[in-house]
Amino acid sequence: MAERGGRGSGHGSLDKSITLPPDEIFRNLENAKRFAIDIGGSLTKLAYYSTVQHKVARVRSFDHSGKDIDNEPLYEISVQEEITARLHFIKFENTYIETCLDFIKDHLVNTETKVIKATGGGAYKFKDLIEKKLGLKVDKEDVMTCLIKGCNFVLRNIPHEVFAYQKDSDTEFRFQTNHPNIFPYLLVNIGSGVSIVKVETEDKFEWIGGSSIGGGTFWGLGALLTKTKKFDELLQLASKGQHTNVDMLVKDVYGGAYQTLGLSGNLIASSFGKSTTADKEFSKEDMAKSLLHMISNDIGQLACLYAKLHNLDKIYFGGFFIRGHPVTMRTITYSINFFSKFDMLEMDRLERPLVNLPLLKDPSTYIPDTVDLTDDAMARKYWLTCFEEALDGVAKRAAASQPDSVDAQERAEKFRQKYWNKLQTLRQQPFAYGTLTVRSLLDTREHCLNEFNFPDPYSKVKQKENGIALKCFQSVIESLDSLGWEERQFALVKGLLAGNVFDWGAKAVSDVLESEPQFGFEEAKSKLQERPWLEDSYSQWLERLKEGPPHKCALIFADNSGIDIILGVFPFVRELLSRGTEVILACNSGPALNDVTYSESLIVTERIAAMDPVIHSALKDEKLLLVQTGSSSPCLDLSRLDQGLAVLVRERQTDLVVIEGMGRAIHTNYYAVLRCESLKLAVIKNSWLADRLGGKIFSVIFKYEVPCK
Repeated sequence: MAERGGRGSGHGSLDKSITLPPDEIFRNLENAKRFAIDIGGSLTKLAYYSTVQHKVARVRSFDHSGKDIDNEPLYEISVQEEITARLHFIKFENTYIETCLDFIKDHLVNTETKVIKATGGGAYKFKDLIEKKLGLKVDKEDVMTCLIKGCNFVLRNIPHEVFAYQKDSDTEFRFQTNHPNIFPYLLVNIGSGVSIVKVETEDKFEWIGGSSIGGGTFWGLGALLTKTKKFDELLQLASKGQHTNVDMLVKDVYGGAYQTLGLSGNLIASSFGKSTTADKEFSKEDMAKSLLHMISNDIGQLACLYAKLHNLDKIYFGGFFIRGHPVTMRTITYSINFFSKFDMLEMDRLERPLVNLPLLKDPSTYIPDTVDLTDDAMARKYWLTCFEEALDGVAKRAAASQPDSVDAQERAEKFRQKYWNKLQTLRQQPFAYGTLTVRSLLDTREHCLNEFNFPDPYSKVKQKENGIALKCFQSVIESLDSLGWEERQFALVKGLLAGNVFDWGAKAVSDVLESEPQFGFEEAKSKLQERPWLEDSYSQWLERLKEGPPHKCALIFADNSGIDIILGVFPFVRELLSRGTEVILACNSGPALNDVTYSESLIVTERIAAMDPVIHSALKDEKLLLVQTGSSSPCLDLSRLDQGLAVLVRERQTDLVVIEGMGRAIHTNYYAVLRCESLKLAVIKNSWLADRLGGKIFSVIFKYEVPCK
């Protein structure tokens, strides 16, 4: 552990096995409810469930009866405290277990249980110590059952926690999205030793082999060879070493490659082979590197043979030995959790389950993101710079959103610094947090804002813009109703796209909105670069409306508040309803930029229904349904949607999906393949992206797709 730097609770300085101050590692310990611990031969992994308070933005409709609503806000905005369940994960070397147990004991206040679940060999070895220190009864669990259940949970629920590694390829790391069909697979868990498990179903698995040569071997032999007793320090030594100074290669034996057997000259023929012939001392770094290669090669070969024996084509490697060094991946090839270099991890519980959109053609091959920035160096450099340049403005907006808070400026600066540090990490290590995409950059920014209690920096902007747009709604509808059918269809689509211009997440737009307060719906229409979409996809859509029967039900994913949803989306919704099509309008569950949230959409829809009989009737007859997506992102992952939305899609036999906005239809889902008709619409509000796509800023995307029969 690091020294605690005067944060003091009476304990002396601790060893650097834990690299963060304990009162930061053991966060929310005072609210801990349940504990579980896994004690292996070398490391202890502790998990505890606690409750945490964080700020959330709420909106509530005012009672406008008998009032002049023209001068009243549309709804009330408040920031409230909410309690969320959180899992905390911590690891440390067994050497320091007594010190950590003392710290936990001193800070336990409200634990609800008198039992701690324990697994691993240390659950027996340290049972008496744990019960004495914590006053909790140790209840032992089977280690393999826990391991498999945990692995299945990760594979099913946590995207980008599993990746394939291919040395020297253009993209060394290929991250795996959640896959609905995870079985069967081979799990190779590398701790002190190695356990190899064949997993066939959720409840059917068997231990089929193992090896006593594992992470503990590297640690123990490494200590003997180098006099270095810390695991991470051994890995650091290995990172600086050159194994060819110690290992005998094929070319050392044959003078080059062994062509008859197809062996490369650089292949290791004998680990530590040169130590028997060379009359010299070898460096600690070289010996550590050679040892790491030897153990990794042995494990990789063993796993490959077991997979072939049992006809398995998926091998997952886990355990702390894997995450520590790229050499283990170069020799083993596959691994998980390489970049989890911190000693703590926190995971919040979702209140509602997330599932696939039932209309995805093949959920197992669906990838939300259009561009993988880990592949595209030019795009990566541009977008990282773009987010860096926007950061000061976001921090300023966050502080301004809480004018009555005395520490808003301080928290905004902490947010700015944390997100800036993450961006710098990504410049050096693009894979540091999983697959790098525009979506991950946006979501990470939102996460950092929430961490420093800025749940909705654009709440006042949305409130104001929703109120302004509502005043224009009736005149827009009257204008549309005065048009002929074909002219109206064009005006509806143009209005939908013009509304999408109002995106505070796009710097080109936010600059205009801040410098030109009168910029409105008509001005946005004039900025659109319409062609060439009119000649191709739009004409097909128009033909479908003319010749085909009405759709049964349309699922529309809304984007921005204000003009976008009120003057763009709702007139489009109204036209579909008039054709006899039911509509499911899906909005974000939580705030992100100026995107409309589900709670805001309820208030906006109520006001529109009071002005428009078509919307009023559809709401009353449940032909128009408002739902939440389960997301708080400016982008859209169709494999992680609210279960209630998925149920509605099935029940209403949805046969049209409309996805609107740059984040949802360009940065994500541009290549998504559905089992029904779809419309993907957006305005490109970024000059660099427009140029790359061969257009100009404010060019439009109108993509009508029909599934292959």
